[in-house]
Amino acid sequence: MLSMEKTNANANVKALKISFYGAGSMAEAIVRGLINQKLTKPEQISMLNRQNADRLNELTERYGIQTVLSGSTNEQFIQDADIIFLAMKPKDAVSAISSIKHLISDKQLIVSVIAGLSIASMERVLGRSAAIVRTMPNTSSTIGLGVTGISYSDTVTEEQRLLAETMFASIGINAVVEESLQDSIVGVSGSGPAYVYFFMEAMMEAAEKLGLPADQAKELIVQTVLGAAEMVRTTGEEPAELRRKVTSPNGTTQAAIESMTTSGLTEAVVRGMLRSAERAGEIGADIERSTLS
Repeated sequence: MLSMEKTNANANVKALKISFYGAGSMAEAIVRGLINQKLTKPEQISMLNRQNADRLNELTERYGIQTVLSGSTNEQFIQDADIIFLAMKPKDAVSAISSIKHLISDKQLIVSVIAGLSIASMERVLGRSAAIVRTMPNTSSTIGLGVTGISYSDTVTEEQRLLAETMFASIGINAVVEESLQDSIVGVSGSGPAYVYFFMEAMMEAAEKLGLPADQAKELIVQTVLGAAEMVRTTGEEPAELRRKVTSPNGTTQAAIESMTTSGLTEAVVRGMLRSAERAGEIGADIERSTLS
């Protein structure tokens, strides 16, 4: 039954016109996923931004999508779309949505990838309730290994939910959560890749102190992180259990873990992730206030 639903969703995506307001890296990642996974054809996708014609030209040449350079207008792309992706910068979101709300109909599905912008805020700017999918992808989506938190407005239908989850499956995995947990998604997976990079930076600094050449150290560390993540994924074991298996009593790993624990690594990571989620809430509150002014 599930595979049949997925097949139907794939077919439905192919029949729909999709327009992206915003042409940044996240919008490009989603477009790449949709095309690479053959969920739709490039001519079914349009992209628009406010000023950067060079960026639109680059995307047209790279993917064959539709832009104003193809001869149509941004207004027409939005009106003709079955699905509208809001992918502009958070600071521009309220004014941008206000500028196109008269072009949006009740039949269209709105998908937001704008950090901090709540469904209630979007509906306030639009001046009505709407079928809105609020999402929080992370940067690993650019290579098809992303994580996306998804929340829905009350008016999103089951068919629209399946469409959204099918589209985001083209760039990784997704987790459907209550909207109140979106800030938590930011703290865990939205900002998550940066935590791993930060830890890798520290490992490279240590490798340098241990005398390894930088390029060799990078190669070793990348493979170590990749292998460790794959071990968790393929074995299904908890990270704590895998760590215990490689930590011999009084051995080298135990010495390292004890030193890191004494230095407060666990507490620092937990505090950092909580602060990320808290900051997401602060940004959202700022945007919320702008919709009330």
